[in-house]
This record gives sequence, structure tokens and C-alpha cells, in this order.
Amino acid sequence: MTEDDDDEDEIVAKPGPSSAGLHTAALAALVLVSTPIGNLQDFSNRARDTLNAVDAVLCEDTRTSAVLLRAYGIKTRMVALHDHNESSRVPGLIAEMAQGKRFALISDAGTPLVSDPGFRLVRAAIDAGLVVSAVPGPNAAVLALTLSGLPPHPFLFHGFLPVKAGARTAEMARLRGLEAAGLRATLVFYEAPHRLAAFLADAAAGFGDRQAAVCRELSKHFEEIRRGTLPDLAAHYAAQAARGEITVVIGPAAVEVASADTLDAALAAALAAMSMKDAVNAVSTATGLAKKMVYARALTLKNDLRE
Repeated sequence: MTEDDDDEDEIVAKPGPSSAGLHTAALAALVLVSTPIGNLQDFSNRARDTLNAVDAVLCEDTRTSAVLLRAYGIKTRMVALHDHNESSRVPGLIAEMAQGKRFALISDAGTPLVSDPGFRLVRAAIDAGLVVSAVPGPNAAVLALTLSGLPPHPFLFHGFLPVKAGARTAEMARLRGLEAAGLRATLVFYEAPHRLAAFLADAAAGFGDRQAAVCRELSKHFEEIRRGTLPDLAAHYAAQAARGEITVVIGPAAVEVASADTLDAALAAALAAMSMKDAVNAVSTATGLAKKMVYARALTLKNDLRE
């Protein structure tokens, strides 16, 4: 999508795939291939051709990926690559790629690396000077964002929050601190169905009466987008258990009048991520408070931490 609509007449649809894209994929030692998040018909021709052309398909769960490969008549050998074996398998895979082997990396569903294994392999391939390419496709986070009815940009994708309640609420508090320091972004999370009610209850307590959307079973037969405030959604799913794959989208924070508590939270978050000068500038801009006042409070907080 371009920002300048006046250029629409200059865009000419070309028949067939891009030769540049095919050339890049042909040279790549590793190709990241996006797979359907539910509906098998969302698999592209280029993705199919890539999986047919490589020496092996690296997949999170061979049983899950076998369903997709069978549906498209793909006979390529599958190799399991998941969180538990990625570290040990990476050196051997890099050595094979250096010798000319080509691999495709897929996850169980969606875009590889997005809350899925593969980052260690990609980083190692880049560090080894190997060409890494990708075939784009479905992604639950982006699809949920576009269907939520909430501001689409900027957005912050967080993936899964910690499973334990204490760690989850602490991470939400950290995000609130960043918002107090000026972050204004729609938040996107993945969550397991059996934890959704607890997640929403914690989110309602931590983020307040914000608009949100629970996006369930995206692209599948029972797709559901439920929109409402966090307290309303928390009440609904406390009474009715959710099923399937879930993405939660939470609207951005409103501009708040800074209090002593929000100023301290904003400064704590900013000081943890940047220099004193940058933190003071960011918090002053976000809160509308005078830089002298923010700087004085920042000094006090830093001195308190040293004691």
C-alpha cells in the first residue's frame, strides 16, 4: 500500500510471479514460508512451489505440517525443528546450507518466527553469510488487528504473556509504565483458550475500561470477532469458555493527566530503556510537564535506587 493515492494509475498488474522474487528465492539457502492459519486454501502457489523445490522442509510439528503437504501433493522430506531441538540442530543445518543444501522453514500455522521457533536458525544463517528469503502469507496478529476495529498503527505485537498470574500482571504493569512514558499503540497478544478469562480479568484491572477485541479461530469455519470493553469481554469469557486459536487486541491508551504515581511509573520505564536526558525529554513530552520538574523527579528516583 502506498501513501500517495495519486500513483495508482502507474501501478500495472503483471501476469505471473515476479521474476525478481523467484530469483531471490532460488538463490536463498533458507526460505521462510508462511502457511495457512486455518483455511488450507490460503496457501499460495509460490509457497507450494518453494516447498517442492527445497531439499527439506523444517517444521515445528511434522504431524501438523504433513496435513498441509499432503493437501498440496508436496513430497519433500520433513525435518522437525522446534523449541526443544533448535539449538542443537542449527550448527548441522548451517553446515549443510554452506555445502549447497536448501531448506524451507515453516511453522504449524502462519508466519515463521512470530511466536514460533526459528529465530536462532535465521540469525545463524545471516551470521554465516547465507542468503535468507521469505514467501509472505497469513499472520494471525495482523489479521486480528485489521478486523478489530481499533487503530491499526502504530501497534505493538507482544505475543504470549507469561503463563503465571504474577508474571503476567507484572508485564502488563510494565506496558502501562511505557504508556505513561508516552507509548500510544494498539496492543496485540496471543492467548491460549483456557487462560483467556484470566488474561482478560488481569487486562481489565491493568488497562482499565478500554475498547478491545477477542479474535477467535481466524479464517476458520467458526471465526468470531467479539468487540467491547475489557471489563465486558472479561465478564463474557468468565461465563463462557473460549475454544480455538485466540488473538486479543487492546486499544491504545488515552492521553492522561499526569499524577505523581503516573510520573514515577513513566520515569521508571523510560530510565530503564534510555539515558537520563532522553528519558526526561520523552516523559516531559508525553505528560506535558515542565522538563525542570521531570528532571528533578528523575534525579530523586535515581538517587533512591542507589541507596
